[in-house]
Amino acid sequence: MDKVAYKKHVEERAKKSTTGVNCIRAFLVGGTICVIGQALVRLFTHLGSEQAIAKTLVALVLMLIAAILTGLGLYSKLAKLGMAGAFVPITGFANAITSSAIESKTEGWIFGMGAKIFTIAGPVILYGTLASVLYGVIYYIVTLWR
Repeated sequence: MDKVAYKKHVEERAKKSTTGVNCIRAFLVGGTICVIGQALVRLFTHLGSEQAIAKTLVALVLMLIAAILTGLGLYSKLAKLGMAGAFVPITGFANAITSSAIESKTEGWIFGMGAKIFTIAGPVILYGTLASVLYGVIYYIVTLWR
């Protein structure tokens, strides 16, 4: 088989890239989650909450919604539709923790859910803390030179 025939053969068999469509779907799903979050911030501030309190409430509500959707088996469908867009940090984190807890439920409340709920969250908390310390040290060193 010569180079031209081989190239034609590969092009016929190769899976077509859907990167563009996937990016649009991720943007729309992630953007929708963020718009819902912003709408909740406005709702809570309209109801009299201070901005900082409203943002905290939004994080809690979005995590609760993601956990409920995970428990109902709907978040995985959202993730298939929106791919990376469904894993906007706060909802993706809630989904990861809830999924871990649900998978460990058969092992009991203590050694199952209690012990394994942080299987996903543990590394996030550990490396998040280490990164914040590292960034704090770098920030401190940089501000000494000013």
